[in-house]
Amino acid sequence: MSSINIKRAVENIRSGTTVYTPVIELIVNAIQAIRAIKPAGGLIRVTILRGKQIDMIDRLASVDGFIVEDDGIGFDQAHRDSFDTLYSALKASDGGKGFGRFTCLKYFDHLSVESVFNDNGELRSRRFEMGTGNDIIISEAVDETDEGSTGSKVTIDGVKAVKFPDKGIDIIARVLVERLLPYFIDRNSECPRIVVVDGKDGTTVILNDYLSLDNRQIVELTVAEPQIVISSQEEEQAFDVRVFKFYSPRASKSKIALVAHRREVTDVTIQTYIPEFADEFYDKPEDRSTSRDRNYVVKAYVFGDYLDRNVSLERGAFNFQRDSDLIYGISQSQIEARVAEAARDAVGEEISARRERKAARIEEYIATEAPWHRALSREADFSSLPMKPSPEEIELHLQTAKFQREVQTRAQVRQILESENTDAMRDQVAEVVASISDTSKNDLIHYVSMRKCVLDLFGRALEIDDSGKHRSEGEVHDIIMPRRKNTETLDYEQHNLWILDERLNFTEYVTSDLPIDGGRTDRSDVTIFNRRIAFRGDNQPSNPITIFEFKKPQRHDFANPSSDDDPVQQIIRYVNQIREGRFKTPKGRDILVSDNTTFYGYVVCDLPKKVSDWLLYEKNFTVMPDALGYFQWFPNIRLYMEVLSWTKVLADAEMRNKVFFHKLGI
Repeated sequence: MSSINIKRAVENIRSGTTVYTPVIELIVNAIQAIRAIKPAGGLIRVTILRGKQIDMIDRLASVDGFIVEDDGIGFDQAHRDSFDTLYSALKASDGGKGFGRFTCLKYFDHLSVESVFNDNGELRSRRFEMGTGNDIIISEAVDETDEGSTGSKVTIDGVKAVKFPDKGIDIIARVLVERLLPYFIDRNSECPRIVVVDGKDGTTVILNDYLSLDNRQIVELTVAEPQIVISSQEEEQAFDVRVFKFYSPRASKSKIALVAHRREVTDVTIQTYIPEFADEFYDKPEDRSTSRDRNYVVKAYVFGDYLDRNVSLERGAFNFQRDSDLIYGISQSQIEARVAEAARDAVGEEISARRERKAARIEEYIATEAPWHRALSREADFSSLPMKPSPEEIELHLQTAKFQREVQTRAQVRQILESENTDAMRDQVAEVVASISDTSKNDLIHYVSMRKCVLDLFGRALEIDDSGKHRSEGEVHDIIMPRRKNTETLDYEQHNLWILDERLNFTEYVTSDLPIDGGRTDRSDVTIFNRRIAFRGDNQPSNPITIFEFKKPQRHDFANPSSDDDPVQQIIRYVNQIREGRFKTPKGRDILVSDNTTFYGYVVCDLPKKVSDWLLYEKNFTVMPDALGYFQWFPNIRLYMEVLSWTKVLADAEMRNKVFFHKLGI
């Protein structure tokens, strides 16, 4: 008599089992029971037991259990004793672990057995239940019987807190046939006929029919290399691969299933390794007028001694590691990756077509959105990208590839610098310099493309909107230089002062719409286009200081005799204040000027006739050759001033960058 803590044994079941596991275990046991006395044929009947309450939506009651009946050898004394022995070795040659029945009590409250067996030439019946205390077999009874053949009927019912996930018989049958497919396709042993019956309405599904030529719900594909070999620590391990189409599938994902002793143990989506398997596939019918496309997914089954030897006790996982394994030598992901390649080759043209569509999608993004990545894209590996990558996913992938290339280049530079072999260094230097050059080209293309976008936005900001009004002052100002910012809070790449003058890209100090001395001067006025931008290179007396004044497009009231917003006088006054030493840098240093320090002043505004006349006749400015600006030299304070139209600023910026845009084709 057995004496174990069954409750603890059940509670300790951890790895990879599901509520379907007990059903699979009972069916496999039934197959083995039949093959113990019949080399071919045999019948297994799986009855779905349902609860009493019917769901109002799908009009089906939930699954509460199963009855699995077979015409096999029955529970004779040897099989009865095996059932009563933890880790029994009776079926070890067929991969039996002697533990499968315990998974039944993990998901169902009760397991009972009714069986007819041959006892020294006479048929007898045996009934018992599986205990939940210390005895595996309880309530056992052995009697005479009038039955004419051997067989067993095993019932599991009272599904526990984890509800059975499916209700419809078609879905349940589909899951069972997928999990049991290794038995149906076994070339060395015929699978018995397996019938699934709905205990409520008698609906019947025959699992064997899924593979029949008439039904063609499951079709095997040709695999170019049906056996793959992977090297472990000491020897090579061989794995057999068989790939199938599943039409009208229960799930929409193609999978790889690792099998041990003809039982599916684990599965993973093939798209984990090859993204082009993300969607279902479709067969085109020969007669398009009367037939529709048939959808299918692909499932690859993997067999091998390595899997048989290393399956876990509960058959829900393997003893080797998922990603890398130093003890067993071969990991699960290594096997799956190789099998994914075999599945890809078996599917063939459709995968190639999907990859071409992905490549076209990537090429279009680079051509239209990110031409600076063109050189990098020729070397980048896009195989890991999703089948339909978004622009964000493509960009992230390219940025990652760029970073990895830069890391590699830096490592090569360090290696060269540390090397003492001058002859080998020459070739390495040439290679590394070429790599650096390509990276720099990508960055330059990116930068020039961004300039084109900025100029497009700048041009749009100078236009009137749908209501016939010009854009707000802030829009134009912020495109050139964000308001209320200076170089202490702004990176040089965050402004676009190059629109006005390329020399303004690099500067020691820039302030926009902020008083330099913290608010003690007219810089505290927050009228955006009346506030100037000051620029200087290194803080040396010999370096010039540049001052900008912006006026809103189409504004001209500053030319009125009574205006306090005269931009010419504002710049002159500001120059004088700087010469008087009234301002300091943000770090408290004096702004160094001398009698020879030159100032450049720029007023940017529109030039209607009123403003042009004001500049010519009242301010004594000289018109530029293109008539889009005016200039004047103020010798006493060494100030050169230009008044430029917004049109000229945009046109000049576009002209300076036109050759770069042309080279990029943008």
